[in-house]
Amino acid sequence: MKEWESGYVAGIIDGEGTITLSRMHSHEYRRPCISIASTDKELLLYIQSLTGGTICNKRNYNPVKHKDSFTLIIKKDVISLLEQITPYLRVDKKKKRAQWIITHYEHVTARNGKYSQENLVRKIQFEDYFFQI
Repeated sequence: MKEWESGYVAGIIDGEGTITLSRMHSHEYRRPCISIASTDKELLLYIQSLTGGTICNKRNYNPVKHKDSFTLIIKKDVISLLEQITPYLRVDKKKKRAQWIITHYEHVTARNGKYSQENLVRKIQFEDYFFQI
């Protein structure tokens, strides 16, 4: 991604996005995830071409009053993407969350998903602090 594209994606995330930790399955620990909601599918397709991810249709319960809306969900290579866009983020909460993930996530996450009691405590503390930001 070019520098100006990183800035553009950061602006979209600042305005319409979420940086969070989410579970992919109920028995797993949380992983970094970025989601962007919009009624403009063309915008999401462009961002998807830069970042990857999956676009999901959101259910429209009242098409007479509301436009169709979509969500781009990015689950793979989130840390790499955060490293590229964090310098351009302006919303303080999102910037702090991105920095926390970049700095600490790999240190508290076991590659095989199996944790000793000590590492499990560190992982849970990481998640707890993240959600306090």
